[in-house]
This record gives sequence, structure tokens and C-alpha cells, in this order.
Amino acid sequence: MLKLGVAYHGNRMLKHVREDMLDIVRHNFNLVVHMLSHNDWDRHKNIMKEIVEISQDAGLEVWIDNWGLGGPPGDKAHFLSYYPEAHQIYSNGEVDPVRVCLNNKDFRKFTKEWIDVVDFTGARSIFWDEPHLTGRNVENGKPKIWTCKCETCQKLFEEKYGKKMPSEFTSEVEEFRIYTVVDYFREVTAYSKEKGMYNAVCVMLGDSFGINLETIDRISALDTLDNVGSDPYWLGHKDVNPYKFVYEATRKNLDICNKFKKDHNIWIQCYNTPRGREEEIIYATEAAYDAGARTILAWGYRGSDANDYRAKNPELTWKVTGDAMGRILNRERDANRDIYRDLLK
Repeated sequence: MLKLGVAYHGNRMLKHVREDMLDIVRHNFNLVVHMLSHNDWDRHKNIMKEIVEISQDAGLEVWIDNWGLGGPPGDKAHFLSYYPEAHQIYSNGEVDPVRVCLNNKDFRKFTKEWIDVVDFTGARSIFWDEPHLTGRNVENGKPKIWTCKCETCQKLFEEKYGKKMPSEFTSEVEEFRIYTVVDYFREVTAYSKEKGMYNAVCVMLGDSFGINLETIDRISALDTLDNVGSDPYWLGHKDVNPYKFVYEATRKNLDICNKFKKDHNIWIQCYNTPRGREEEIIYATEAAYDAGARTILAWGYRGSDANDYRAKNPELTWKVTGDAMGRILNRERDANRDIYRDLLK
């Protein structure tokens, strides 16, 4: 089945949610990704339950995004106000002010409590959004300054490798960072899976995040993770052919998913779109479909109109986004029709 999704956030007013979910359906989508931040948990828990119900009533499958739970992407981690010792620490000793260490036991417990809230809303799918560790001064894909070197990580590193954690970005540090991301998801997806939930994750393409398309096989090996995807956003790259860029990244993603028998999710960049480049959304979407993707999502609704990183012409971007989804939806329908026709021969 072809799944076409869009990320929706920036609104908690139910009147507008009802209108927007119908608008999403009219633009050829059958899936919506809702954010559930710490603030939503505190202030909008019951509203989020209604938003899920409204979305499902409109005919949309619902995924819930762990938006900013441990820091960017998304909100700054409010969790750190309660657990200030849980900050990610850079290799030079600096404190990252907004990101949580994934090895922190209290944060893992907190994540499970967040999963309980997702369960309360009635949503059955969790979208784990761009898990990563951060770094600065990147050269050849390797950060000169990196996280996390907090006391917890130093202790775990020494237990794992039998020596103190260095300040340099060594192969063992690189391996430990991947281990950190994978081990976090091993624990939290096991908890959500016990509740009968579907777990999807999306990784970024960059080399310096601890997990990306080159190391995605490590997280794909988790049997509690159902769906592994990526976001081949092309606008931040110079002189790239959007079709080629998205096609090649999608093929790489699907090869890994096929190897580990996982579903996939491929994201199309529909935010920060410069005027005059809206049509690239068409070509990028077709590239993902041509490469074999059948779960294709757009970030975000109306060109992310509610954010500073919105498309420069949100109205046109949203129109083109709907056109792009309609084109591949019609291709899928035609292919299915041909199958039925062949049965008559």
C-alpha cells in the first residue's frame, strides 16, 4: 500500500485541526505525523487525544513524533530543567545547553513515560525523529569537538573498552556513539513494542551524527524497530540534481531495509523552499517513488507555514506538494488497475 504522509505542527486549536486534516486528505495524503512535545504532554494531553481522533476520523493514519523530547531537532529539552546533570557534554568539557545524553537512565525512564502518553492518545505508531549526537568543526565527516563525554558516558566507555575515553574523535569513540544511539532505542522501542506499538525511525544523512545512512544497519538490526528511514533533503547542498540526490539516497535506504526486512520512510523537503524552486518537490517525490519507496512523507504541512523555516511561498509550495503526491498516487492506482486487468486475461 502506498502511504503518503505529512508532518503537522504549530496548532492545537481543534477547529483548525478539523479543517486542516480535511485539507491534508484533499492534497492526496493518507497519513499525518503529529508532534507530541514535553509541552504537549504538560498542557495538551487531552487535546492531543482529540487531535488523534479527528485525524483518524478523516481517514488518516497517525504517527506521533517525539518532537524535542531530548532536544533538537524540535524543542529544547525541558527535561533538563528537572535533571540538569543529564546534559550532553562536549569532548572539550563544554555543556550542551539543550540536548540530553541518551545514556542517562532518568531520560530513558522519562521516554517510557512519554510512550505511556502516546498510548493514552490512541495513536499506535511512534515516529522517532532524527536521533543523533552532536558535533562541531567537522572535517571529512569527523567532528573535532563532539558529544557525549559526560560522566555516565565516560564510565560506560571505560567498561566497554578498558580505558579512559579520549578527547580525540577516535574509531572507538565513533563506535561508542553509534552504540549509544542503538542502545537507547533498544530499550525504549522494546517498551513501546510491549504496548503493541509500531516503531519508525528517521536518520539524517550527515556523517557526524553518530547514526546515518552509512551506519543505519546497526539500528536496523533491532527487532523492535519496524521501519527505518531517512530524509534526503537536497536544498542545503550546492549544485545537486534533486531527482538524482533523492533517488540515490532512497535506494541506499531501501537496500538496508530489504536486508533487515524492515519497512521504510522517505522524507521530501517541502520547507525552506526558495521562490522558483517549488517544482523540485515534484521531481524529488517521483525520484523516491521510482527508487521503490512506498512510504513517502513531506515536511511539512503548507510548506511549514507556522515556522521561521517555512517555504518562501507556502501556498504555492503546498499546492505543488499535493500535486506531487497526486502524481505518484495516480501511478500507483494505474499499476493496481493493470494487475486487475491482467487477471481477466
